[in-house]
Amino acid sequence: MAKIVILGSAAAVNDATHDYTHFLLIGDDGHPILVDAGSNPLGKLKYLGIDDDAMQDVILTHFHPDHVGGVPNMLMHMWLIGRQTSMRVHGLHHCINRIEDTMEAYNWQDWPNFFPITFHRLRERDEVVILDNDDFYMVAYPVKHFVPTIGLRITNKRNGRVLGYSCDTEPCEAVYKIADGVDMLIHEAAGAPPGHSTATQAAQIAQESGSKSLYLIHYPVWNVDPAPLVDEAAQRYDGPITLCKDFDIYEF
Repeated sequence: MAKIVILGSAAAVNDATHDYTHFLLIGDDGHPILVDAGSNPLGKLKYLGIDDDAMQDVILTHFHPDHVGGVPNMLMHMWLIGRQTSMRVHGLHHCINRIEDTMEAYNWQDWPNFFPITFHRLRERDEVVILDNDDFYMVAYPVKHFVPTIGLRITNKRNGRVLGYSCDTEPCEAVYKIADGVDMLIHEAAGAPPGHSTATQAAQIAQESGSKSLYLIHYPVWNVDPAPLVDEAAQRYDGPITLCKDFDIYEF
């Protein structure tokens, strides 16, 4: 069965036990898909016994440091350990253009024998197809944050289960479309709008959209205990609620 591997769960201020929010989606074909890279995830993949060379697709939700800051280190790391497998990086024009500018600032064009990498720019509109492979059908929706940002709706083609991921957003129509009837809704709980959502708002979206389960992520951790967020969400949502933690693995 497909798996979701939480590599980080914190909002923009992380700590020693909560890395920035990013995760892996792994299907039956064994090719992990990475969603965001606020820090270099390769050490965690090695610790978990996951072959990073098999990771062929990276999805970047938006150009904020806690979501893309680790990309240059990750690419350099892969190059230095001898990766030759090609990679695809998907994201909005706003994000991809800036990632390419960042890499050019590091003179990556002069790194010898760099592995093939292609950038796929997504249109900023509802239901843009990101991936359609043997395991997953994945589409993006533009959500409401401080910069152009996408949330994700992912269908497991093997069993029909659907996952929604809000990414960083305040409540908006697109999030309800992402969450509509999903089996799992991974929703941010960074705090009050603008640009973000509280645990109460995440719960209300889950309740009103008919989500079958709610997973809170991208929450504050610096000098604060995030555990009460579950009780907060339970006041508005009557389904199962999970507080995502680093290294959690969920069946999908």
